[in-house]
Amino acid sequence: MTGTTATVTAARPPLRGWRDWRAWPDNLIRLWRRSLRFRTVMITLALTALTIMIACVWMALAIQDDLFRSRLTQVLSDAQRATLAAQTTLDASEPQGDTVQLQNLMRSVTDQLAQQPTSDMIAAFRIDTAASAIAPQNFTSGGLTEDTVSDGLREMVQSDAGKQWWQSVVVPAPTGGGEVPGIIVGQQILVPDVGAYELYFAYDLSSASQTLGFIQGTLWVVGIALVLLIGAISWFVLRSVTTPIGEAAETSAMLASGELGVRLDVHGEDELATLGRSFNAMADSLESQIKELADLSLVQQRFVSDVSHELRTPLTTIRLAADMINDQRDDFDPSTARAAELLNAQVQRFETLLTDLLEISRYDAGSVQLELEATSLAHLAEDVIGSMQQVAEQHDTDVRLVAPGGYSPVEMDPRRIRRIVRNLLGNAIEHGEGRPIVVTVDSNQHAVALAVRDYGLGMDPVDAERVFDRFWRADPSRKRTLGGTGLGLSIALGDARLHGGELAVWSQLGGGSNFVLTLPRHDGRLSGPSPIPVDPGDDGASGSEALGLTQPIVLPDHDRAPAPRGGTS
Repeated sequence: MTGTTATVTAARPPLRGWRDWRAWPDNLIRLWRRSLRFRTVMITLALTALTIMIACVWMALAIQDDLFRSRLTQVLSDAQRATLAAQTTLDASEPQGDTVQLQNLMRSVTDQLAQQPTSDMIAAFRIDTAASAIAPQNFTSGGLTEDTVSDGLREMVQSDAGKQWWQSVVVPAPTGGGEVPGIIVGQQILVPDVGAYELYFAYDLSSASQTLGFIQGTLWVVGIALVLLIGAISWFVLRSVTTPIGEAAETSAMLASGELGVRLDVHGEDELATLGRSFNAMADSLESQIKELADLSLVQQRFVSDVSHELRTPLTTIRLAADMINDQRDDFDPSTARAAELLNAQVQRFETLLTDLLEISRYDAGSVQLELEATSLAHLAEDVIGSMQQVAEQHDTDVRLVAPGGYSPVEMDPRRIRRIVRNLLGNAIEHGEGRPIVVTVDSNQHAVALAVRDYGLGMDPVDAERVFDRFWRADPSRKRTLGGTGLGLSIALGDARLHGGELAVWSQLGGGSNFVLTLPRHDGRLSGPSPIPVDPGDDGASGSEALGLTQPIVLPDHDRAPAPRGGTS
């Protein structure tokens, strides 16, 4: 904890691997999941692009339809005017069946139509194909031929003399070569003394098509520019919102990691500034409360430590007096002798409790130091079993050591590991209901482990989760026949963690318990699975079946024992 205040600015580490195009999909997926700004901008761009595309398509279609209709109206009007002018000229003439006059009349009409500023592509075809000596021949100009006019359009023109018909087709390009979109307009004209002719005008729509292409191109360029502009605006707007959120997230993570002095840098009076001030106020309150709790915890630790130290002197005097009285109990009457025995036993338990309280206070104060020494866990377990053999015999309990591995020395504090093993074995003897106990030692390349398996009453999962709590017992009415203080497993867990290892438990009601201590071989930390699984996998098999375990676990040559040293103790 620190009393200083520091402001932080959130900064995410950049995604790597963008030069490798194969990593782009994974990078984009990670960026989509991690960045609210990127995700919002992409959604905004997608929806904006879809909207603009629909608008551009609709506008292009509307403009195309309007251009076509306006051009159609214009060409129909021009063709109608030209047709009326030609018909007026024909009606005003009186050829009187003279072939030369009819040819001159038709030539003058053709020249008149060619002078109209409507279209250069003109064609006229006689409707009645019967032979006639005086009928002028069909004529075409500007590249409009009989093949260009469809049969359907000719049938419609021939069917009704009073109507004007049109059709969208492709017509020859005016510059020669190729075809362009166009419109052919047809109507009948009546030549005196001869009959009806089909008169067609072809109009080039390439200029309208070019205008439409220019308009569509402009629409798409403007649409793309709008998408990019909206994306940039969204990016900068979201940046002003997401940056404070990122800073708040970063500050929260630093607070959670224990850096209580970090604060948000607040500017302005808007909602985000209000959020930042509220966050800083919350952080100040948390820091104050945590400091108060830390001070209180420190006072409690000092109190426990001081009381324990202060009690040792009078306890030593009481212990000496109790030992003297207990040594002379044979001279007392039976009730006084029994009282002397009880006094001596409780004084010993009180001394053990004080020792454990002092050890717990050292853990709380963080002043515990390991005295490392290369030690064989298998040999250490064998020594502990031998030292507790008398206690096991008093409880009619058979203890067996199965050690296929764990003989190679490992750096550990033998005094603390021996205390863990003694505590686990003592609990197993006390709660094993006189059934056999199996102590297993094994190892792998990463760790060494020791398991103490009993087949006693066991615990349910809720009790197993609290078994390492201080002064906690699964059954409050159960007596501590071995003089436990309720702090043994808590101290054992602290010793295991101090070595960088772990202490785990498996238990089942009616199936006993299995405590597994795992210690790292190197670097003071575990980097792989434990050599011994926490779940024994025997479904609560009886102790007699457990004593039949004779298959050793195969280990690497560097850790395999030359011969088992365990046995029934």
